[in-house]
Amino acid sequence: MAEKNQDGSAGRGRARNIGVSAGRAPEQPCGDRHCPYHGSLSVRGKLFDGRVTGARARQTATLQKDVPVYFAKFKRYARGKSTIHAHVPGCIKVQNGDSVLAAECRPISKSVSYVVVEVRK
Repeated sequence: MAEKNQDGSAGRGRARNIGVSAGRAPEQPCGDRHCPYHGSLSVRGKLFDGRVTGARARQTATLQKDVPVYFAKFKRYARGKSTIHAHVPGCIKVQNGDSVLAAECRPISKSVSYVVVEVRK
């Protein structure tokens, strides 16, 4: 178990267990307070598995998930998509086209309520 500071974050260089079985802790530590591994941000609720469509903003990425939508009237599927904004901690590097796993957290800003937990290859 990682040592905890007064603010609930893990000790220097040590990653805490965030409770998501799919996510592995990054190797290098970061000083980001909104990092679920090295900061005090807790994750809860839904997991979002999507592809990065925009990573130009500072510490924020746009994720998109393609979902099939069924129309019973026509007995066909159509392509649908869902887009969210997610915070990218300093210890995780993402680029356009990467497949990532994002976890729901408390609202960080007006449009960001998810945090990137893992980059999948």
